[in-house]
Amino acid sequence: MTSVYLHTFGCKANQYDSEVVRQALEDAGVAVVDDPARADTAVVNSCTVTHVGEAKMRGFVRRLARAKPGLRTVVMGCAAAVDDGRIAALPGVTGVVGGADPAAVLHALGVRAPVPSAPLRRFGRGTRAWLKIQDGCDEHCTFCATTVARGDNRSRLPRDLVAEARLLAGHAAEIVLTGVHIGTYGRDLGPETNLGTLVERLIADVPAVRFRLSSVEATEVDDRLGRLLIERPDRLASHLHAPLQSGSDRLLKRMGRHWYTAAGYRRRLEAIAARLPVFGLGADVIVGFPGETEADHRATRALVTDLPFTYLHVFPYSERPHAPARRLGPPVAAAVIRERGAELRSLVADRAARYRDARDGGPADVVLLEHRAGRFAGLTEDYLEVYLPVTETRPPARFPARLERRGPLMAAHPIPVS
Repeated sequence: MTSVYLHTFGCKANQYDSEVVRQALEDAGVAVVDDPARADTAVVNSCTVTHVGEAKMRGFVRRLARAKPGLRTVVMGCAAAVDDGRIAALPGVTGVVGGADPAAVLHALGVRAPVPSAPLRRFGRGTRAWLKIQDGCDEHCTFCATTVARGDNRSRLPRDLVAEARLLAGHAAEIVLTGVHIGTYGRDLGPETNLGTLVERLIADVPAVRFRLSSVEATEVDDRLGRLLIERPDRLASHLHAPLQSGSDRLLKRMGRHWYTAAGYRRRLEAIAARLPVFGLGADVIVGFPGETEADHRATRALVTDLPFTYLHVFPYSERPHAPARRLGPPVAAAVIRERGAELRSLVADRAARYRDARDGGPADVVLLEHRAGRFAGLTEDYLEVYLPVTETRPPARFPARLERRGPLMAAHPIPVS
């Protein structure tokens, strides 16, 4: 084997896992290429969150086989971990590796190499990096197959995370803390270790870089994390993505999300938002969960209306193998699901537009993204994607800016630093 094409489906945890595999391949002397036409083997990292995602992955593998007959493909990741034989039977697939152990992936590829080295030294080629702080989940949401695929919560040691973050900070201006259920970080390490103490240590021991929390449960943002969000916006981005799933307590119980209520979710986020003049807030919501009534939907709509969301990810319910949700109520008609989803998206689109209006003329802390459509893009602390109207010279990886609303877009004008 001389070259491998690597493609990833799914979340930031999957993207991190793919980077670990990339590093292991490169350390073993294997070239990782961006074009499958130049590869003799492909590695596809799979996701099992929705049936649509799995279907896209299987279609992608088939297209690889058609485009280049003889290409050998190894499928890794979450869908591979719960494979019932359908992935293994896809054309060109020569190996199925459940999970993300780089040694197992290299073995499936036939690469003879020492045990892959850790930590991750660089994340891709951009200015942002992901740092996976834990894997697995101890909860059993009734709609989710990820626990089956990823196993129980397993936290990485703080000293190892600090060491890896220092390496990543040599190339990245922002590091996103990711995992499967990051709010449970440290529960398996002892009472003195949790997500708040980890972030505090990272801020103290890894200077200059901006950290950001990926998806984290609202009620798992403790007082220490809340204080860091409010007092250290230069080091911890003023942004939370707090999965909601439903604003109905009845549905939350049926979903197996026993650790919070709609009222508790509301209280925690209102308390943080009240003290943050700049605050990006997002959530995931499932519409059409089995047995969802109009009253359940109204409860969700009311909570979405009241909280200061700047974006919302709305997902139609997706039935997953090994997940018991389908037995918990009658299915919701597809037309009803579409109508409810469209209503929630419209609500938050209006809110997001008003938030952007409020940010017009205000300051921002921008991390540079890639060059897009002839101009540079960037990301603010509150998770607004912006563009730079002047692109004669490449701006620094992170810079202060003044925002300007230009129709549906936000422009960022760099502020000279004296």
